Amino acid sequence: MIRPTAVHVGLFTTEKVCIKKSSIWDVVRIEEVSVIPKYMQIVNSVVKGVEQGSIQLNERMPSINEVSFELDVSRDTVEKSYRELKNMGILESIPSKGYFIKNIDFKRPLKVILLFDKLSTHKKMIYDAFVSELNDKVNIDFYVYNNDFSLFKKIIYSKKEDEYSHFVIIPPVSVDSKKVCDSLAFIPKEKLILLDKQLEGLNGNYAAIYENFGKDIYLSLTKMLDKLRKYDSIKLIFPSGSNYPEDIKTGFYSFCQDYVFEGSIISSMATETIEPSTVYINLTEEDLVLLIKKALVSPYKVGKEIGIISYNETPLKEVILDGLTTISTNFEEMGRIAAKLLTNNSRQQIENRFEVTVRNSL
Repeated sequence: MIRPTAVHVGLFTTEKVCIKKSSIWDVVRIEEVSVIPKYMQIVNSVVKGVEQGSIQLNERMPSINEVSFELDVSRDTVEKSYRELKNMGILESIPSKGYFIKNIDFKRPLKVILLFDKLSTHKKMIYDAFVSELNDKVNIDFYVYNNDFSLFKKIIYSKKEDEYSHFVIIPPVSVDSKKVCDSLAFIPKEKLILLDKQLEGLNGNYAAIYENFGKDIYLSLTKMLDKLRKYDSIKLIFPSGSNYPEDIKTGFYSFCQDYVFEGSIISSMATETIEPSTVYINLTEEDLVLLIKKALVSPYKVGKEIGIISYNETPLKEVILDGLTTISTNFEEMGRIAAKLLTNNSRQQIENRFEVTVRNSL
């Protein structure tokens, strides 16, 4: 299993840096808020120092007690990191003399930055599939910018292009494409893999695995046309100020017009009254909860007098209300394909598969 070399959510982590005259203390450090085990942080620091030439062949490493004291970590943590370095063939111990760097002629796995817009069940599916497919072939620095474009830019601009083999990025949705393209301009296109969304105006030959949001909802509703015919109207719950692409609205309206449904968009379920002969399509889990609560206390039966279609498949939706109908991109497939694009150094741009699962809520 891959151990990501750093995980950062929101603002940058603060680092506790050891200050000492030895060059080793210029690179050996601990990030207190990182989820990476401290022993692996020590290992990664030493390996990085060797790669950069800050730590030389035959250089004497500090004793276990010294590292424990300077980094304020337990002896067990240091011993574990030194064992790992010995297993990697980098470190050797000489009785009565200490620990020495015995090998600098090695190659680490590729290093990748993975930058997501938010944390969610579906983004975790992408991450897990991506990591599983790579299977120890790369080290990953994982960041989440929480739909904050200023933080997105700060993370991008703080990274050295030559430090990473690839930048795997889910770009902001609700930000002008030109601004996003400008922020990605310094990344060599052969190192860039975009996930989830196409960026209009981004020039160059880069890789992508993306959703076609307008087309996806249109074709998905078309596949359910026989089920939808028993209802008169369809309502799309599209939260105001959300980060969902406007193309979803376009595809929705096109379907309703082409197949003669009364289609409308509501910004929140909080003020909505459940109406009969109506299908409700939710995008967010928050709106789904409100929708289900209101449906259960209404006089109308779900799947008969009212219908529910939920975006993004999860295992729980198979059992809620005896089965929720879902329309969803295949998140696991997106992660797997992204990993294959990376390992094959491919610059393909692939439209990800969108799936319809019809259940009793329709």
